Amino acid sequence: MQDEKVFIEELLNPKTQNKAFQVLLQQFQKPLYHHIRTIVLNHDDADDVLQNTFVKVFRYLKDFKGDSKLFSWMFRIATNEAITFLNQKAKKHNTTGVAIQTKTIDNLEADDYFDG
Repeated sequence: MQDEKVFIEELLNPKTQNKAFQVLLQQFQKPLYHHIRTIVLNHDDADDVLQNTFVKVFRYLKDFKGDSKLFSWMFRIATNEAITFLNQKAKKHNTTGVAIQTKTIDNLEADDYFDG
C-alpha cells in the first residue's frame, strides 16, 4: 500500500474519499472477514459484523491517531464488533457467548465459504 498517512488523508478528503474507500475495501475486506469468521463462525453473521466494522472505520477514521498501523486498528475494531455481536446474540438467547459458540460449532455444517 502507498504511504499510509497519505492514504488516510485520501480517506478523509471528501474529494478522494470514495475511491480511497474502495481501495480500503479491496485490500482489507478478505482478511477482516476471515478473522471475524473465526470468531462468529457463521458466514451471514460474519458478513454482518464485517459491514458494521467498515461502518465504524468510516465513521471514526477521523479519530485514528496513527499510533499503530491502520490494519491493526481495523483488526481491533473487527474483534470488538465480533465479540459484541456474540454477546448480544447470547443475551438475546439468555445464555453466554461461549455457549453460543459451542452450539454453533456443534451445528456447523460445511458451506461454500467454510469447511467445518
